[in-house]
Amino acid sequence: MKHIAIPIKTKYWKPGDDYISIIKSSIVDKVKDGDIIVLSEKAISVAKGRLIDESKIKPSLLAKFIARFWMRYIWGYILAKLCRLKIKNVYRLRNYPIKEGSNHKQLALTYAGFLQALRIWSEGGIDVSNVPFSYACLPLENPYDEAIRIHSEIQNIAKKLCVMIVDTDMTYSWHNLHITPCPKPIKGILSIGGFISYIIGRTFKLKSRATPLAISSHIDVNEALDIAQLAHKTRGSGAGRTVWDIAKRFRTNLTQVTWEMLDEVSHYPIVIIRKEIY
Repeated sequence: MKHIAIPIKTKYWKPGDDYISIIKSSIVDKVKDGDIIVLSEKAISVAKGRLIDESKIKPSLLAKFIARFWMRYIWGYILAKLCRLKIKNVYRLRNYPIKEGSNHKQLALTYAGFLQALRIWSEGGIDVSNVPFSYACLPLENPYDEAIRIHSEIQNIAKKLCVMIVDTDMTYSWHNLHITPCPKPIKGILSIGGFISYIIGRTFKLKSRATPLAISSHIDVNEALDIAQLAHKTRGSGAGRTVWDIAKRFRTNLTQVTWEMLDEVSHYPIVIIRKEIY
């Protein structure tokens, strides 16, 4: 048995969009019995309006310390090498923006806690890529309830459909041990240590795959991880993997990407995964 992936292109989902109607209309003539509908958590979160304007946040001394010292020096000169980060990302860390970074780290401290705030990005599932201006996107409060809700709305389109919600944060695997810095993975994946999981996974070159957050029906954890990673690779990174990549693409600074710019990019928040027996 193997899996094939069918990316479904849609418009960029904005706050207030009826994303369930978009999902239904996008897959109705493409889906088959037994398919798995893999959805981007961030796309759903944005559509649900889970955005915070970081420019309005007042950072604490701890947040400023993390942005100025921890990110620039501990990550930039020590942990980046340990984790084998690309040269461009090392440079970005050593020049981590103090003002915007302090605001972002304060949000991470408030929402996700200290160990998550020490991560280099996606702290506690908070994402600032592929969202405009100074916005940060918070993760879903209950991914499983969301998966069940979406499944109930689309289940009449085909038989035995399954809905999976996926985060691009990596899960690191060693045999049957799966760890992730992501705070709310599916059962069978351990969320431990915030930034420590990331360091362990990168340092020891553990197998990395995107993280399934919720599944509307039972799938073995290893198969779920393979499906999540296949969907992640098929979907791509929208306007870019990081805020730096996106700003470079649009030739603007980190907080001047607009809704209109994001509209110009091809987005694939839905990927249909189909099992083929051969």
